Amino acid sequence: MPNCGPLKPVRLFSPAKINLLLAVTGRRPDGFHDLVSLVAPLDWGDWLEAEPADDFSLVCDDPEVPVDGRNLVLRAAAAFRGATGWRGGAVFRLTKRIPMGAGLGGGSSNAVAALRALNELAGRPLADTGLAAVAANLGADCTLFLAGAPVVMRGKGDLVEVLPPTVAERLRGRRVLVFKPGFGVATAWAYGRMAAQPRHYVAADAVEASLARWLHDTEAPPTDIVGNNMEGVVFEKYPALPVLHERLRQRFGVIPGMSGSGSASFVFVDALQDESSISACIRDAWGPGSFVVAANLT
Repeated sequence: MPNCGPLKPVRLFSPAKINLLLAVTGRRPDGFHDLVSLVAPLDWGDWLEAEPADDFSLVCDDPEVPVDGRNLVLRAAAAFRGATGWRGGAVFRLTKRIPMGAGLGGGSSNAVAALRALNELAGRPLADTGLAAVAANLGADCTLFLAGAPVVMRGKGDLVEVLPPTVAERLRGRRVLVFKPGFGVATAWAYGRMAAQPRHYVAADAVEASLARWLHDTEAPPTDIVGNNMEGVVFEKYPALPVLHERLRQRFGVIPGMSGSGSASFVFVDALQDESSISACIRDAWGPGSFVVAANLT
């Protein structure tokens, strides 16, 4: 076999996502929750580089991010080794932009980027179906990031359906402001509160009917599908979120939505709206610890 030289580092974009629609419909016998969600990746997020090494390690430019076995990047690396038997390693360098505890899928996206990077370094031993199987075992949000396009998630998040091209085109390029207060929301806590207060669940049939109408109505804007029944439990504990949502509705006529289990939210903006004024309103309400970024759906 010819000597191809040393393997080069692989650098991949690791996008954030927003849940345009998130409907948690009940708790499953396995302890997870059933959901229906319309999810879109953004053109903004993290970057992950994987450089060949003897073993796996992780460094990150954000000191708040754990770089041990708690991080999904290293858990993904271990899962990849277990699935393929590959004995190589990598030093992962994570450039972190997606805040933690935001409901923007940062950890899951990083895990999928790690799987893809290792698959390249190892000579692509896993096809797309193999990558999806490994990703699904890492977390419910992971599988959606393999699609690289807007999807509908069902089940516990592991059943992913890519939107038809005509529907995806209605979303692609739409601009959003994503904003987060200075605190995060623990996903496990939020789902635990849903289980403790089942009145917040919604009927799956009603959600599927609403989603089907939106998918087939070529004139329906993205704002028509925005909704998240996890807001009920999260807003009870964190009133700063609904107060700002209402202020943005009243002042700018936008429709805010919470992404995932929070604490990040988003609003669609267009050329007729002043992004700087909306951003200033958010920062004025939530103070210097708040986070605001503009991005486009991909």
